[in-house]
Amino acid sequence: MIDRLAEQLQRARRVTVLTGAGVSAASGVPTFRGAGGLWRSFRAEDLATPDAFARDPTLVWEWYEWRRAMIAACKPNAAHDVLARWTRESNQCTVITQNVDDLHLRAGTERLVRLHGSIWELACWDQCGVRPWRDERVPLPNRPATCPTCGGLARPGVVWFGEMLSQDDIDAASMACACDVFLAVGTSAVVYPAAGLLQQAKANGAFTAEINIETTSASSAVDLAIQGGAEVVLPALAIRPPKLR
Repeated sequence: MIDRLAEQLQRARRVTVLTGAGVSAASGVPTFRGAGGLWRSFRAEDLATPDAFARDPTLVWEWYEWRRAMIAACKPNAAHDVLARWTRESNQCTVITQNVDDLHLRAGTERLVRLHGSIWELACWDQCGVRPWRDERVPLPNRPATCPTCGGLARPGVVWFGEMLSQDDIDAASMACACDVFLAVGTSAVVYPAAGLLQQAKANGAFTAEINIETTSASSAVDLAIQGGAEVVLPALAIRPPKLR
């Protein structure tokens, strides 16, 4: 199966890779719903919402500080390194990620499309007009964090449940679906917009493949499903890297 995918990659002029939590799992980053399972008896889905922040910003920030500390101790793995190298070698390779850990950036990925934002960026809760800013300090000096411009509350610069994705990111991801090979790596790709991207690429004539440690609902929808860890499969593919131009 890896040989078949390698052949498709070698013939491709443009490759797009959609990554999810499974790519960072080998780095020690817990998957979103598996972040300890429960945190102080709260589910992640109950904390990653605007309503939760409005009710108790200190609690939400305590959870994000905990996550930031875990991620800060992690390093990019072989999967991140392979994808970063592909993007550096050709601007015809695009990586779209659902992850907020920025391990792709730390690996050197270029032109990364971050659908769900970054846990290392902050935004003004009151929308005072200041652009989101980056702050990698762990812990942050204030809990809850504050906006340096207006002094009001600051929130994590991530997309929460019930919020819209950035239109710029949606447009960039959609444009990247005009490709020859579309890989869904470490993600089930069944929740929108991920599912829509896979379908769009397939409709555009792309060869679609899934790399995941287990069978998912998307496995039957792709042209090729490879069961295995991204940190193992991608380096195996890198022996015969894409000849993008």
